[in-house]
Amino acid sequence: MTTEQGYPLRYGFCPTCGEALSELQLPTEERPRLVCPRGHILYINPKIVVGAILEDAGNVLLVKRGIEPRIGYWTFPGGFMEVDETVEECAIRETIEETGLRAKIDGLVGMYSRPVPDGPGILSIVLRGRVVGGEPTLTREVQEQRWFPAGAIPWDDLAYDTTHAALKDWLQQRAMITSRE
Repeated sequence: MTTEQGYPLRYGFCPTCGEALSELQLPTEERPRLVCPRGHILYINPKIVVGAILEDAGNVLLVKRGIEPRIGYWTFPGGFMEVDETVEECAIRETIEETGLRAKIDGLVGMYSRPVPDGPGILSIVLRGRVVGGEPTLTREVQEQRWFPAGAIPWDDLAYDTTHAALKDWLQQRAMITSRE
């Protein structure tokens, strides 16, 4: 269940003072906001997810998710960004956590947003890079990791629409780079 603006009702209390929140149109805001009686505004912002598309000799590293959501589906290493790290640091950390491999980040593939009606939504930032060390390791988050040739990406078994969009963009960027060489 949501408020009129679409905020989930789980945001019932102010995280600053604990007072009940109400959805109000403030004169200083362009849309209704969740506000407590003391005037604190709760902004509901998207979560930032960072992923790394790692390439080696034309192959891309994908991992099969070992946890929900979308357990058993393929994606590239990635996860939620922490408040004390850069986007690049997040991509490197998530790659190590999920695969045991160390990555070098080479650039941006793209940014993908997905609003969610019952939550804050996500902003997914996807970088490209390559493996520079480490040993392949399975973790609780990953059932399997595999290098796929570009022509054998399991499109029907990808975990998210953002995974699909980022891999398509990576393939287009890769084709442009190859055509210039």
